[in-house]
Amino acid sequence: MTRILFVDRDGTLIEEPEDCQIDAYDKLRFVPGVIPAMLRLRDAGFEFVMVTNQDGLGTASFPREDFIGPHELMMQVFSSQGIGFREVLIDESLPHENRPTRKPGIDLALHYLRDRSIDLAGSAMVGDRDTDIAFAANLGVRGFRLGPGLETWESIAHALVDAPRVAVVTRTTKETRIRVALDLDRVASDEISTGLGFFDHMLDQIGKHGGFCLALRCEGDLHVDEHHSVEDSALALGAALRQAIGDKRGIGRYGAAAEQAGEGGGEVDPLRGGIVLPMDESLARAALDFSGRPHFVFDGAFPRERVGDLPTELVPHFFASLCESAGLNLHLAVRGENAHHMVEACFKAFARALRQAIRREGRELPSTKGAL
Repeated sequence: MTRILFVDRDGTLIEEPEDCQIDAYDKLRFVPGVIPAMLRLRDAGFEFVMVTNQDGLGTASFPREDFIGPHELMMQVFSSQGIGFREVLIDESLPHENRPTRKPGIDLALHYLRDRSIDLAGSAMVGDRDTDIAFAANLGVRGFRLGPGLETWESIAHALVDAPRVAVVTRTTKETRIRVALDLDRVASDEISTGLGFFDHMLDQIGKHGGFCLALRCEGDLHVDEHHSVEDSALALGAALRQAIGDKRGIGRYGAAAEQAGEGGGEVDPLRGGIVLPMDESLARAALDFSGRPHFVFDGAFPRERVGDLPTELVPHFFASLCESAGLNLHLAVRGENAHHMVEACFKAFARALRQAIRREGRELPSTKGAL
């Protein structure tokens, strides 16, 4: 989905003179930091839409020909720096007319509300007046106000481009009540509670070895069996991962790079690829892709039916359910003799592969298709 940065013009892109009209070339001055910030936002995938009130444009007090020259020069400067605008929306009315096209009215931008390809939750508005912030609220996007003691272009770009990747997902059915919260850019002690001790231990491996903060609480119908709690926890966790990753720009995408797997002596298999993680006599291999196309392949057989309170048949089912809701392609294989070691190696190998896939490596979308 496309994220839009709606931007005011006077006082936001270019400095606003005392008479509030930029009707001469010598009045044209750019707001400090605007071009570097917009380049960062462009590279992060934002498209730009200018929304500006130009009081009485075309009247005797503000002739159109006086407006056009400085405006076109401004647009040429932006274009020369690689910054383009998807659309320029100008309201020419006077304040006392109270037209719905004038900010904070949103009639000029209504087509963005109707366009389902627009990610309004990820979009924002930047302006220098209360009317700009009210416009953002009316449109349902995040608002930033420039000004002394308020925001700068640098801080806005940081907030939108470097924002922590967090998600909170709740899932309530007749069988389970689940809440998952995660922060992919913060490491902290995990808070896991499902009523299944060994399953809690395995979920803790995902956060610990995945390198992110994970909290998951599940209240399930364990008086029936473990199936609903394990399956629904996987679905909720997958949905949270998908939400936190967002548009996937800058992520590694693949979890199979040739590097040490870290704690536990894990290493990369140079022949088959993927994270290969040993645990005593057991060995697990995981390779994943945040492709958006859910697919799960499992190769392994556990020597006993349960480890603690977790049926081993639910281990591959957990990963299949997680892949479905996260949009993950995961290949997972395990061999060994001790079922506890085998299951734990699976979760750790998956977490180490996930750690690589979610790592920020730049700003580009890691796909030749232009979408993931």
